[in-house]
Amino acid sequence: MKNDYDLLIVGAGIYGATAAYKAKREGKRCLVIDQRQHLGGNIYCECVEGINVHKYGAHIFHTNNRRVWDFVNSIVEFNRYTNSPIANYKGRQYNLPFNMNTFYQMWGVTTPDEARQQIDRQRQEALQSMQADGAKEPRNLEEQALLLVGRDIYETLVKGYTEKQWGRRCTDLPPFIIKRLPVRFVYDNNYFSDRYQGIPIGGYNRLIDGLLDGIETRTGVNFFDDRSYWESIASHVLFTGKIDEYYDYRFGQLQWRSVRFEQETLATPNYQGNAVMNFTDADVPYTRIIEHKHFEMFGDDVYRCPVTVISREYSSEWHEGIEPFYTVNDNRNDSLYRQYKALADREEHVTFGGRLAEYKYYDMAPIIEKIMGF
Repeated sequence: MKNDYDLLIVGAGIYGATAAYKAKREGKRCLVIDQRQHLGGNIYCECVEGINVHKYGAHIFHTNNRRVWDFVNSIVEFNRYTNSPIANYKGRQYNLPFNMNTFYQMWGVTTPDEARQQIDRQRQEALQSMQADGAKEPRNLEEQALLLVGRDIYETLVKGYTEKQWGRRCTDLPPFIIKRLPVRFVYDNNYFSDRYQGIPIGGYNRLIDGLLDGIETRTGVNFFDDRSYWESIASHVLFTGKIDEYYDYRFGQLQWRSVRFEQETLATPNYQGNAVMNFTDADVPYTRIIEHKHFEMFGDDVYRCPVTVISREYSSEWHEGIEPFYTVNDNRNDSLYRQYKALADREEHVTFGGRLAEYKYYDMAPIIEKIMGF
């Protein structure tokens, strides 16, 4: 039965789909299975009222690698979307990432020198306070953030959002979670510094469909329901699910943060005027609102569609039965993953790849770069 397929890919997300594309190009017989009822993993889109809704959160493709950009555009043309999120704190709005527009909105400063002086003064105050408490290095996320951006930006734009995102106080979170916070002393609301960014015209399903064109796929199939059968039909398995589940949680469960989405169709053509609005006030229960039409409709095109679709995102602890989204890379989980990886490294007929299998956060472009060798 090993002759049925050269490669079984468990998971039809961007990692599995790109791997299948490469395998087919190499002449391999490939089968892709996924337990969801659709292909595409977390970049799957659902068309609602002519709007492509990112069902599992906003995904913006961005890269500095011209070969990666040319590759995805050879499958589906990408638009010119530029990610410029807005932060809403108690009804006041600030541009992100932190740049001269943000500093003007916060302090009324108009020159880079004025902004730098404000931030440097607050950084110095944070350093002195920490040293007075006997600390030489930041002991938690709060102290790390204060040393990076000062108290005003931290209290307004970092603290509440981060505590909602992680479900813990910033003083209880490790400092490495915020290794850096980008501070730009220019008027530039472009969140990414990458040269190329955009959204597939017509949604991400077109990218996945292009990658999987001519490849056998089956949805609604759980690998673990008949594991021995699925392992028997292929010479090799690419597993993109949770690595701890593959090993039946032998050493314990890896921890995740999850997200709950509250979707609503509104009888207005333009709800918030932007695709992504973060709510940094701790009193607002959701972390952000996504207005999906702004990913693909620009200028007057927004008003040609009389309705809009929004998604409110609520961060939560992960438990069985809901989707795992973000890794919790503390000492406990990193140590646990290393034990699973040691097992995986000894496998001859199984390869582990992707966010769930490698227990790491992945942007889309590095996945394609890694698999395709660009």
